[in-house]
Parts: sequence; C-alpha cells; structure tokens
Amino acid sequence: MKFFDTWTRKKEEFKPLDKMAVKIYSCGPTVYNFAHIGNLRTYLFADILKRSLMYCGYKVKHVMNVTDVGHLTDDGDTGEDKMEKAARMENKSAKDIANFYWQAFRDDLAKLNISEPTIWCRASEYIQEQIDLIKKLEEKGYTYKISDGIYFDTSKIKDYGYLARLDIKGLNEGARIATNKEKRNSTDFALWKFSPTIRKRQQEWESPWAPPGRGKAFGFPGWHTECVAMALKCLGAPIDIHTGAIDLAPVHHTNEIAQARALLNKKFVQIWMHGEFVIINDKKMAKSEGNFMTLASLIGQGYDPMSYRYLCLTTHYRSKLNFNFEALLAAQAGLNNLREKFLNFGKASGNIISEFQKQFADAIDDDLNMPQAMALVWAVLKAEASDADKRATLLDFDKVLGLNLENYQEQSVEIPDDIKKIADERERVRQKKNWKRSDQLRDELEKLGWIVRDTSVGYELKKKI
Repeated sequence: MKFFDTWTRKKEEFKPLDKMAVKIYSCGPTVYNFAHIGNLRTYLFADILKRSLMYCGYKVKHVMNVTDVGHLTDDGDTGEDKMEKAARMENKSAKDIANFYWQAFRDDLAKLNISEPTIWCRASEYIQEQIDLIKKLEEKGYTYKISDGIYFDTSKIKDYGYLARLDIKGLNEGARIATNKEKRNSTDFALWKFSPTIRKRQQEWESPWAPPGRGKAFGFPGWHTECVAMALKCLGAPIDIHTGAIDLAPVHHTNEIAQARALLNKKFVQIWMHGEFVIINDKKMAKSEGNFMTLASLIGQGYDPMSYRYLCLTTHYRSKLNFNFEALLAAQAGLNNLREKFLNFGKASGNIISEFQKQFADAIDDDLNMPQAMALVWAVLKAEASDADKRATLLDFDKVLGLNLENYQEQSVEIPDDIKKIADERERVRQKKNWKRSDQLRDELEKLGWIVRDTSVGYELKKKI
C-alpha cells in the first residue's frame, strides 16, 4: 500500500511499525456545535483508510480525540474558549454542551456508516497527562511564561513549520495569528492558559503555574497540547498514521510535531494524511463563513445520508469536493440504482471475481483511489458473470466502500391521494411554465411533509424525514 505523506509530499510505501496492530490517531471534533458535512468528509476519509487497512489484513487501533476544552476562537491563542462561549450562549454547563454535541456527532457517524474509533479521548479527562507533558517541556527548556500563560518557544525547533512548508522568516506578525507582543516569536503557542479574572470559567484546573507575581492559579490546557498527550498515552510513539483535515497542517499539526520533537528522541508519526475541504460557492465550507450545512439539514430535505457518503467516494480525499445539490441528487440516483441492481441479484452465494478483486485492491493500495474503486463497481455490474458472483464481488468491495449493501432493504412509502393530486397539479402548471404557481404548490407539499424533485421523466416524491 502507498499513501501520500504530507511531510514528504509524495506517496510512501506503508510499512507498519507493529504487525499486531496499525496505530492511527485522528483529530476529532470540537464539541461546541454540530459537525457540518465538510467536517464529516474528513471522518469519512479516515473510515475508508481504516477499512482499507483491515481489507488488506491489518488489525487497527484507532484513537480519536474529543476536544471539550481549550480550543479558542482564534488560532493566535486569543479569544474565548469555544466550549465556554457555547455554554454561555445556550445557558448550559460546558459538560452538558460537550455531551450533547458529542452524541450528535456520533449519531452522524452512524448515519454515514462510519465506524467509531477503538478509543475515544476526551481532553477534559486527560488534564494530568497534559500538565505532565508541559512540565517535561519546561524541564527541557522549551517553555516560557507571560501574563496569560505558558508558551512553547518554536525557535528552538530547527525544522518548525516543515509539515506545511511555512516560510517562518517571511511570516510577519498578524499575518497568520493575532498579535501578542509578549510572545518571543509570532509562531509560539500556548501550552497552558491562565484563567481570566474578568469572567470565571466553568472548566479550569489548579496547576503548577500562575501569572507573574501570583501564587498558584487555575487555568486550562492549550488546544495543541491535548493531541500529543493523548496520543502518547493511548498509542505510544511512534504512530503509524495521523489523520486530519488539511487546514490543521499549518498550525495544529505543526505544533503537535514541535512538542513531540522536543519530548522524544524518535519520530512521532510515520505518515501524515490530510483530507481536503468541501467547497461551496467557491469557498471552503466552514462555520466561520456561515455557509455550512449539517447532515440533519440534508436529511430534512429528503436526502438519504448515505448518498453523501456515495458522493464523497466519487472524489479523491486529497481533492476538493465541490458540493451542490445537483451533485448530491446525482449521487442519490447512483446509489439507488446500485441498490436496485444489487437487490435484483437475489441472495444466492457466489464467488468473488478475482480479476476485479485485484483491480480493486490496486485502487485502494494507490493512496485510497476511491473514484477508481467506484468505477470498478459499475464495471462489475456490466460484466459477463453470474448474478451470484457479481453480488459476492460487490459485497467484498463494500467492506471498504461502506455502503452497507447487504443490509439495505427497499422501503416503499404509500403516497396519499391528496398529496399525489397536488403533485400532479404542480407538474401540469410546471409544463405550462407557470413557475409562480409551481413554486406555491411545491411549498404547499413541503408544509405537508413531502419533498418534490423534478426529473427528465416527470417528478419524484419523498417523505420528509
């Protein structure tokens, strides 16, 4: 197997460090809000990676963090903790906020047939490990204290920023992170933050550090520290593969590497793998942009959540995915077509077609080439082979694709006569290009709990979920 390593910028042959189990660490959600479908694409990519490794015979130990403290609203270690802010806005405890959105995240994973990690790590449950890590860095001379916390001195790491190919000399203050005049270097980052005196935090812990001129004080860990501490605790070092979204490379993952370099006398991660963004209207989908959509919003509009998984499989994880509803509708049509053909094969047992299995293995071995793998799905459907053998081959592929073909059952929904009458009327006025009346009838159907979609051969009605 070969995977593209962000560190070397080339495909590297995968050589597991331990034949017993491949160790994967994935940066997980900050649980202050619902995950959007751009976030979920990253976890789909990690799921495909894990399924592919297992398909090739490896055992996998997968760890994912849950950030429930310490992730500030600004990458420059300024602003408010996202968890504290959400708790204040919703008038709930930070713990309740974390529990609610973590469960919502897990519900989304289940709807997309994404397997959960072997171990979940909540940052708030590993505070002592983070304090111990910072103390070790302090002993080694990599830290310094300023008025708002303990910081890491990035100038002491010779290749700092190499993962993202940062031009450290060319970085000017404020271009990448907010200005903090007390910091020695613009790229230095907080390991531990002192609790503010203006507003009491819900989540804070006593530590060995306090602001200058004060005794012991309460504080909380920096975001970049949690992943190193938890990865070392749950997996040890080195790790085979570390995954995350591409936007984590310049700051979060770069700062993980800096801490690990300072702590260890060996490599922290063998291969860094990053998934690309989902793009909507030529912009990255993001909460900060206000252009994000949740999985629940797609389901509410009548889309099967698995159609989004199908859509993601049609684009390589290192390529941007341009999201629009036409593409999602096409993905849903493709998925429904695949399901229908698969159901028509019946239940007879067959043999995996070896020629296609080899080509499929070659596709996933080539840096998880899912578009090629999906092309093979349709090649199998068109092949001169028995239905039983086609079925067996698709079930073999589905161990990686995760479309859950074997467990799919077609659900027939009876359309009430009054709903069909409105839909038929809408189709008549639409054919006459009476767009205003057509839109009115569409809105009426939606209020009654039905989604209507126009096709080249008429219309489709779906019950809102």
